[in-house]
Amino acid sequence: MKLLRVGTKGNERPAILDKNGKIRELSSQIKDLNPDNLNFETILKLKNIDLEKLPEFSKTDRIGPCVKKPGKFVGIGLNYSDHAAETGAKAPTEPIVFMKATSCINGPNDDIELASNSKKLDWEVELGIVIGKETKNISEKDAANHILGYCLVNDLSEREWQIEKLGQWVKGKSHDTFGPIGPYLVTTDEITDINNLNLSLDVNGKRMQTGNTNKMIFNVYHIVSYLSKFMSLQPGDIITTGTPPGVGMGKKPQVFLEAGDKIRLSIDNLGEQNSKVVLV
Repeated sequence: MKLLRVGTKGNERPAILDKNGKIRELSSQIKDLNPDNLNFETILKLKNIDLEKLPEFSKTDRIGPCVKKPGKFVGIGLNYSDHAAETGAKAPTEPIVFMKATSCINGPNDDIELASNSKKLDWEVELGIVIGKETKNISEKDAANHILGYCLVNDLSEREWQIEKLGQWVKGKSHDTFGPIGPYLVTTDEITDINNLNLSLDVNGKRMQTGNTNKMIFNVYHIVSYLSKFMSLQPGDIITTGTPPGVGMGKKPQVFLEAGDKIRLSIDNLGEQNSKVVLV
Protein backbone atom coordinates (compact mmCIF):
# COMPACT_ATOMS: atom_id res chain seq x y z
CA MET A 1 0.00 0.00 0.00
CA LYS A 2 0.96 3.61 -0.52
CA LEU A 3 0.54 5.71 2.60
CA LEU A 4 0.82 9.49 2.70
CA ARG A 5 -0.09 12.59 4.69
CA VAL A 6 -2.24 15.35 3.23
CA GLY A 7 -3.00 18.90 4.35
CA THR A 8 -1.43 22.22 5.17
CA LYS A 9 1.87 22.30 7.07
CA GLY A 10 1.35 21.16 10.63
CA ASN A 11 -2.19 19.99 9.90
CA GLU A 12 -1.58 16.94 7.75
CA ARG A 13 -3.88 13.94 8.03
CA PRO A 14 -3.05 10.31 7.26
CA ALA A 15 -4.15 8.98 3.89
CA ILE A 16 -3.84 6.04 1.53
CA LEU A 17 -3.85 5.67 -2.24
CA ASP A 18 -6.61 3.30 -3.38
CA LYS A 19 -6.52 0.98 -6.41
CA ASN A 20 -8.01 3.71 -8.62
CA GLY A 21 -5.40 6.28 -7.64
CA LYS A 22 -7.75 8.20 -5.34
CA ILE A 23 -6.36 9.56 -2.06
CA ARG A 24 -8.50 8.37 0.86
CA GLU A 25 -8.41 9.82 4.37
CA LEU A 26 -7.38 7.42 7.18
CA SER A 27 -8.16 9.62 10.20
CA SER A 28 -11.01 7.30 11.23
CA GLN A 29 -8.53 4.41 11.38
CA ILE A 30 -5.26 5.87 12.73
CA LYS A 31 -4.28 9.19 14.26
CA ASP A 32 -1.24 9.79 12.04
CA LEU A 33 1.72 8.17 10.30
CA ASN A 34 4.01 8.62 13.29
CA PRO A 35 6.22 6.33 15.40
CA ASP A 36 3.20 5.25 17.49
CA ASN A 37 1.41 3.88 14.43
CA LEU A 38 4.10 2.90 11.94
CA ASN A 39 4.21 -0.79 12.72
CA PHE A 40 3.15 -4.08 11.19
CA GLU A 41 -0.02 -4.26 13.30
CA THR A 42 -1.24 -1.02 11.72
CA ILE A 43 -0.49 -2.32 8.23
CA LEU A 44 -2.48 -5.48 8.91
CA LYS A 45 -5.40 -3.42 10.18
CA LEU A 46 -5.41 -1.18 7.12
CA LYS A 47 -5.37 -4.18 4.76
CA ASN A 48 -8.75 -5.24 6.11
CA ILE A 49 -10.71 -2.03 5.57
CA ASP A 50 -12.89 -1.03 2.61
CA LEU A 51 -11.04 1.97 1.22
CA GLU A 52 -13.94 3.04 -0.98
CA LYS A 53 -15.96 3.91 2.13
CA LEU A 54 -13.36 6.43 3.29
CA PRO A 55 -13.53 10.18 2.51
CA GLU A 56 -11.61 11.31 -0.54
CA PHE A 57 -9.02 14.10 -0.67
CA SER A 58 -8.76 16.41 -3.64
CA LYS A 59 -5.76 15.74 -5.88
CA THR A 60 -4.90 19.43 -5.52
CA ASP A 61 -4.45 19.17 -1.74
CA ARG A 62 -0.87 19.54 -0.50
CA ILE A 63 1.03 16.34 0.22
CA GLY A 64 3.17 16.52 3.35
CA PRO A 65 6.07 14.38 4.57
CA CYS A 66 5.03 10.72 4.61
CA VAL A 67 6.28 10.22 8.19
CA LYS A 68 5.54 12.57 11.08
CA LYS A 69 8.34 13.27 13.55
CA PRO A 70 10.56 10.19 13.20
CA GLY A 71 12.89 9.62 16.10
CA LYS A 72 15.94 9.39 13.85
CA PHE A 73 16.90 10.41 10.31
CA VAL A 74 20.07 8.47 9.50
CA GLY A 75 22.15 8.93 6.35
CA ILE A 76 24.55 6.59 4.57
CA GLY A 77 27.31 8.31 2.61
CA LEU A 78 29.18 7.37 -0.59
CA ASN A 79 27.15 4.18 -1.07
CA TYR A 80 27.51 4.11 -4.86
CA SER A 81 31.05 3.50 -6.06
CA ASP A 82 30.62 5.76 -9.11
CA HIS A 83 29.39 8.59 -6.86
CA ALA A 84 32.40 8.11 -4.56
CA ALA A 85 34.66 8.32 -7.61
CA GLU A 86 33.12 11.58 -8.87
CA THR A 87 33.76 13.20 -5.47
CA GLY A 88 37.36 12.00 -5.43
CA ALA A 89 36.77 9.61 -2.53
CA LYS A 90 37.59 5.92 -2.25
CA ALA A 91 34.67 3.51 -2.12
CA PRO A 92 34.08 2.77 1.58
CA THR A 93 34.74 -0.68 3.02
CA GLU A 94 31.87 -0.29 5.48
CA PRO A 95 28.89 2.10 5.56
CA ILE A 96 29.63 5.75 6.29
CA VAL A 97 27.01 6.94 8.77
CA PHE A 98 25.82 10.49 9.49
CA MET A 99 22.69 12.07 10.90
CA LYS A 100 20.25 14.58 9.47
CA ALA A 101 18.30 16.69 11.97
CA THR A 102 14.65 15.62 11.91
CA SER A 103 13.73 19.33 11.73
CA CYS A 104 14.95 19.32 8.11
CA ILE A 105 12.09 17.06 6.99
CA ASN A 106 9.98 18.62 4.26
CA GLY A 107 7.03 17.76 2.04
CA PRO A 108 7.87 16.24 -1.35
CA ASN A 109 6.72 19.28 -3.32
CA ASP A 110 7.44 22.03 -0.79
CA ASP A 111 9.91 24.85 -1.46
CA ILE A 112 13.56 24.23 -0.61
CA GLU A 113 15.27 27.03 1.29
CA LEU A 114 18.48 28.58 -0.02
CA ALA A 115 19.97 30.38 2.98
CA SER A 116 21.57 33.77 2.33
CA ASN A 117 24.92 32.42 3.57
CA SER A 118 24.74 29.30 1.40
CA LYS A 119 27.16 28.99 -1.53
CA LYS A 120 27.05 25.31 -2.53
CA LEU A 121 23.58 23.80 -2.21
CA ASP A 122 23.49 20.36 -3.87
CA TRP A 123 20.93 17.67 -4.70
CA GLU A 124 20.91 13.91 -3.99
CA VAL A 125 18.14 11.50 -5.02
CA GLU A 126 18.06 8.57 -2.59
CA LEU A 127 16.08 5.54 -1.49
CA GLY A 128 14.75 5.86 2.06
CA ILE A 129 14.05 2.94 4.42
CA VAL A 130 11.30 3.23 7.07
CA ILE A 131 11.68 0.96 10.10
CA GLY A 132 8.61 -0.97 11.35
CA LYS A 133 9.65 -2.45 14.68
CA GLU A 134 12.33 -2.28 17.37
CA THR A 135 15.63 -3.19 15.75
CA LYS A 136 18.76 -3.96 17.74
CA ASN A 137 21.77 -6.10 16.86
CA ILE A 138 20.01 -8.09 14.14
CA SER A 139 21.46 -10.21 11.35
CA GLU A 140 21.32 -9.21 7.69
CA LYS A 141 19.06 -12.21 7.11
CA ASP A 142 16.52 -10.85 9.61
CA ALA A 143 16.61 -7.24 8.39
CA ALA A 144 13.66 -7.59 5.99
CA ASN A 145 11.40 -8.39 8.96
CA HIS A 146 12.15 -4.95 10.43
CA ILE A 147 11.51 -2.82 7.35
CA LEU A 148 7.99 -1.39 7.08
CA GLY A 149 8.50 0.25 3.72
CA TYR A 150 10.40 2.68 1.54
CA CYS A 151 10.18 6.29 0.42
CA LEU A 152 11.82 8.77 -1.92
CA VAL A 153 14.32 11.15 -0.29
CA ASN A 154 16.21 14.21 -1.52
CA ASP A 155 19.27 14.38 0.74
CA LEU A 156 19.97 18.05 0.09
CA SER A 157 23.47 19.06 1.13
CA GLU A 158 25.25 22.39 1.52
CA ARG A 159 28.74 21.31 0.47
CA GLU A 160 30.69 24.21 1.97
CA TRP A 161 29.08 23.59 5.36
CA GLN A 162 29.45 19.82 5.00
CA ILE A 163 33.06 19.61 3.80
CA GLU A 164 34.91 22.89 4.15
CA LYS A 165 33.85 23.82 7.66
CA LEU A 166 35.12 21.98 10.73
CA GLY A 167 33.28 19.07 12.31
CA GLN A 168 30.94 16.43 10.98
CA TRP A 169 28.70 16.33 7.91
CA VAL A 170 25.54 16.92 9.93
CA LYS A 171 25.48 20.73 9.63
CA GLY A 172 25.65 20.53 5.84
CA LYS A 173 22.74 18.09 5.83
CA SER A 174 20.31 19.55 8.34
CA HIS A 175 19.12 23.04 7.40
CA ASP A 176 15.34 23.42 7.36
CA THR A 177 13.81 21.83 4.20
CA PHE A 178 16.95 19.75 3.43
CA GLY A 179 15.02 16.48 3.86
CA PRO A 180 12.03 16.16 1.51
CA ILE A 181 10.47 12.69 1.97
CA GLY A 182 7.63 11.02 0.11
CA PRO A 183 5.16 11.47 -1.47
CA TYR A 184 4.45 7.92 -0.32
CA LEU A 185 5.56 5.44 2.26
CA VAL A 186 5.32 2.30 0.12
CA THR A 187 5.02 -0.96 2.03
CA THR A 188 7.48 -3.73 1.20
CA ASP A 189 4.87 -5.99 -0.40
CA GLU A 190 4.56 -3.52 -3.30
CA ILE A 191 8.25 -3.71 -4.20
CA THR A 192 9.31 -6.75 -6.23
CA ASP A 193 13.07 -6.18 -5.90
CA ILE A 194 14.29 -3.31 -3.72
CA ASN A 195 17.80 -3.88 -5.04
CA ASN A 196 16.76 -3.12 -8.64
CA LEU A 197 15.01 0.25 -8.72
CA ASN A 198 15.81 3.10 -11.11
CA LEU A 199 16.52 6.55 -9.65
CA SER A 200 16.65 9.88 -11.47
CA LEU A 201 16.89 13.60 -10.77
CA ASP A 202 16.44 16.60 -13.09
CA VAL A 203 17.24 20.27 -12.45
CA ASN A 204 15.31 22.73 -14.64
CA GLY A 205 14.40 19.87 -16.96
CA LYS A 206 18.00 18.69 -17.44
CA ARG A 207 18.89 15.17 -16.32
CA MET A 208 21.56 15.28 -13.63
CA GLN A 209 21.37 11.87 -11.94
CA THR A 210 20.53 8.44 -13.28
CA GLY A 211 21.14 5.30 -11.26
CA ASN A 212 19.86 1.99 -9.99
CA THR A 213 19.84 0.55 -6.48
CA ASN A 214 21.66 -2.51 -7.84
CA LYS A 215 24.76 -0.29 -7.88
CA MET A 216 24.68 0.27 -4.12
CA ILE A 217 27.82 -0.91 -2.36
CA PHE A 218 25.82 -1.94 0.69
CA ASN A 219 22.23 -3.07 0.11
CA VAL A 220 19.30 -2.15 2.34
CA TYR A 221 19.46 -5.33 4.43
CA HIS A 222 23.17 -4.91 5.12
CA ILE A 223 22.59 -1.27 6.09
CA VAL A 224 19.79 -2.03 8.57
CA SER A 225 21.75 -4.86 10.15
CA TYR A 226 24.94 -2.77 10.30
CA LEU A 227 23.25 0.21 11.96
CA SER A 228 21.54 -2.05 14.50
CA LYS A 229 24.97 -3.05 15.85
CA PHE A 230 25.65 0.56 16.90
CA MET A 231 22.21 1.97 17.77
CA SER A 232 18.71 0.64 18.23
CA LEU A 233 16.20 1.63 15.58
CA GLN A 234 12.55 2.31 16.34
CA PRO A 235 9.34 2.33 14.28
CA GLY A 236 9.22 5.37 12.02
CA ASP A 237 12.99 5.88 11.89
CA ILE A 238 14.20 6.80 8.40
CA ILE A 239 17.47 5.68 6.81
CA THR A 240 18.49 7.32 3.55
CA THR A 241 20.83 5.04 1.66
CA GLY A 242 23.14 7.11 -0.55
CA THR A 243 23.00 8.69 -3.99
CA PRO A 244 24.12 7.70 -7.51
CA PRO A 245 26.51 9.86 -9.55
CA GLY A 246 25.52 13.23 -10.99
CA VAL A 247 25.56 15.55 -7.98
CA GLY A 248 26.53 19.18 -8.53
CA MET A 249 29.75 18.80 -6.57
CA GLY A 250 30.90 16.14 -9.03
CA LYS A 251 30.33 18.23 -12.16
CA LYS A 252 33.25 19.84 -13.98
CA PRO A 253 32.89 22.72 -13.41
CA GLN A 254 30.81 22.29 -10.28
CA VAL A 255 27.16 23.35 -10.41
CA PHE A 256 25.03 24.29 -7.42
CA LEU A 257 21.40 25.21 -6.90
CA GLU A 258 20.20 28.78 -7.26
CA ALA A 259 16.98 30.55 -6.33
CA GLY A 260 14.25 29.69 -8.81
CA ASP A 261 15.68 26.29 -9.78
CA LYS A 262 13.15 23.48 -10.11
CA ILE A 263 14.03 19.94 -9.05
CA ARG A 264 12.23 16.77 -10.09
CA LEU A 265 13.26 13.38 -8.75
CA SER A 266 11.79 9.90 -8.89
CA ILE A 267 12.35 6.26 -8.03
CA ASP A 268 10.48 3.31 -9.55
CA ASN A 269 7.24 2.59 -7.61
CA LEU A 270 7.93 5.32 -5.04
CA GLY A 271 6.53 8.33 -6.91
CA GLU A 272 8.19 11.66 -7.62
CA GLN A 273 9.00 15.00 -6.01
CA ASN A 274 8.79 18.45 -7.58
CA SER A 275 10.39 21.26 -5.60
CA LYS A 276 11.46 24.85 -6.16
CA VAL A 277 14.48 26.56 -4.59
CA VAL A 278 13.67 29.86 -2.82
CA LEU A 279 16.03 32.38 -1.20
CA VAL A 280 15.45 32.99 2.53
